Amino acid sequence: MTGDIDDCYGRLLNALPTNWFTGPVITALLYGAAWGLSFCYGLLACIALQTRIATASDGNLDMIAGDFFGMSLPRSLNESDSSYRARIQVQMFRQRATRPALLAMLTQLTGNVPTIIEPARPADCGGYGLPVMGYGAAGRYGSLLCPWQAFVEVYRPRSIGVLNVPGYACAQSGYGVAGCYVAAGSLINVSDENIFAAVESVRPLATRVWVRLVDA
Repeated sequence: MTGDIDDCYGRLLNALPTNWFTGPVITALLYGAAWGLSFCYGLLACIALQTRIATASDGNLDMIAGDFFGMSLPRSLNESDSSYRARIQVQMFRQRATRPALLAMLTQLTGNVPTIIEPARPADCGGYGLPVMGYGAAGRYGSLLCPWQAFVEVYRPRSIGVLNVPGYACAQSGYGVAGCYVAAGSLINVSDENIFAAVESVRPLATRVWVRLVDA
């Protein structure tokens, strides 16, 4: 194979004048040099892979995410390279600074469609001369005194519990029963901080977004 020890040895041997050197000593010397050259070849090939998101792996993929997103996109616990790479690529090309971008981001993150209200937007709050008008008719109270602001009601992701483990009040529940234990809150991957960071990452500059978190 190109770049392995035998390949490097053969290249060195072919570079020597014919019938000048033979025997175990020169063979050992050439194999020693071939090992070093093969290591360098493999190292360069590995480094070349780490320069692209599509082929980077392990800690190098984490450093790429840090270069682009700082601390806002860490690798999840036990997350594979392929899964993390997909999240990085999604974030790089994600639409931002629009209402649809905020809606798509929060829906993908939590699994629930958020409620977005812009006080100065008649479609959200109704208004005179519109099909939906009157106080309380459209569901929210609008105001032109709140320009460039939005109120977002985000529904936290539903916890599905721990697979193959029954909960309380089940026929198989109880302490000391095989397969049952109390799960820690850390098993829920999406935290409130993740939601706030997601909103901050897509909101337009010079705007204010008020966020209310609700249990789904």
